Amino acid sequence: MATSDRRLTAATTPSVSGGAVRTVFARVWPPAAVAVLALLGWEWFVRSTGVPEVILPAPGDVFAAGLAARETLVAAAATTALTAGIGLLGGVVVGLTLAFAMVGSQTASALVHPYLIALRIAPLVAIAPLVFLWIGDGVLARAALVTTMTVFPVAIASVDGLRAVPEEYTDLAESVDAPPARVFLRVRVPAAAPSVFAGVKLGAALAVVGTVVAEFLTLESGLGYQLFHTAEYLQTSTTFAALALLTALGLTFYLLPAAVERRLDWG
Repeated sequence: MATSDRRLTAATTPSVSGGAVRTVFARVWPPAAVAVLALLGWEWFVRSTGVPEVILPAPGDVFAAGLAARETLVAAAATTALTAGIGLLGGVVVGLTLAFAMVGSQTASALVHPYLIALRIAPLVAIAPLVFLWIGDGVLARAALVTTMTVFPVAIASVDGLRAVPEEYTDLAESVDAPPARVFLRVRVPAAAPSVFAGVKLGAALAVVGTVVAEFLTLESGLGYQLFHTAEYLQTSTTFAALALLTALGLTFYLLPAAVERRLDWG
């Protein structure tokens, strides 16, 4: 019987792996094909029209400039990633804490909700001077600004998900005398996981945007500083290279929580 099971597993594993590869390929090739066509069209347009590199560099020029400045750009990307990561982590922790409090208590919801909205409405550039005055203008200060941007989507999405759990789920758990804390952690949280991850993914995208804005305001380090510096000195090819690296970083930040969500398979 064990031998038959091993044969069955061996026979089905390749097909499962092949199916996974085909699924990934089906998702990746359409946007990849569009990107390749866009780059070829961009290269052809610049070469055929003779547009000055300072106005619009060709993809080949952008690649060459990025390669020449790779050490500077990689160091800047590391600083931006660190700032965005700390800020996102803070936003997730604070956002989930507020969401749990708002769902668990009507009083907490009434107290927190208006201030949460006010925090979202307040522009980042308006809060930044106060944050820099209190904390300084280093990585932690910029991460604090990112946290203010990411708290709102995480908290609101989590609250919506936790409140949307079907009553029959909680009724079933309560029927077997499960403690309220266990019902919350074992029933509400897993059922609300898709909404929570939706907020985290939105927060991840905003974290990179917020980091760049904070770096524009401090002009000390990071990809935001590199974008401003290279554009100021008309190093357009390097500016495009920094922008491409920033786009890749933002996409990575978005895909990481999506990968974790698929890995956990909340179903």
